[in-house]
Amino acid sequence: MTRAVHALLLALRDLPQPRVLRILALSLALTLLIFVAAGAAIFFATRWGLAHWQWLGEAGTDMAGLLIVLLLIAGSWLLFRAVAIVVVGLFADGIVADVEGRHYPAAAAEAVDVGWRQNIALAFASLARLIAGNLLALPLYLLLLVTGVGTVLLALAVNALLLGRDLEAMVLARHPRRPRFDRSARWSLGLLSAASFMVPVANLFAPILSAAMAVHMLHLRNGDQHR
Repeated sequence: MTRAVHALLLALRDLPQPRVLRILALSLALTLLIFVAAGAAIFFATRWGLAHWQWLGEAGTDMAGLLIVLLLIAGSWLLFRAVAIVVVGLFADGIVADVEGRHYPAAAAEAVDVGWRQNIALAFASLARLIAGNLLALPLYLLLLVTGVGTVLLALAVNALLLGRDLEAMVLARHPRRPRFDRSARWSLGLLSAASFMVPVANLFAPILSAAMAVHMLHLRNGDQHR
């Protein structure tokens, strides 16, 4: 955990870098566009369906529209990590290359270029694991609702495991000959990343921060010289 915290502190120093800020702005804009487009499509499709089949009166349709908006807002918070991790995955190689180039130039010179197809494959593999893992845990999430905090803690643990695996795959794509993280390193990385996604405002930076943190974890573990 000490190494993961060190990597997090180093990653925080990377956020103000121009290239990182450009990728952050682009990824946030694309994430917002996806949410707005999907939300608008769901809202108007549902309103049209209710009006077309006349399941509710005019007042009922208006109330249903308000309920849909509220559900979309709640759902956007819950689904932000899924969309953000896919979007950032599309630019992952740029983030990793930037952090490596500035802090670990010797390792960057030996890195393998990751093409856009591999970035897309990694991003959607991450999304598939996220959906599958949380669907499997859904019955336990519901059972633990009565505890007040049990669902949140279990969600944190599940997503820490998933994120640790995703972030490891992201950085090892450029360094396929490097050994995989050990279990404790993967868990620590995933836990800090998953926790950052749960904090309002901080979750906007979490995908970029997590990618940079994974880079530092990889190179700190292997003893690469940091500058």
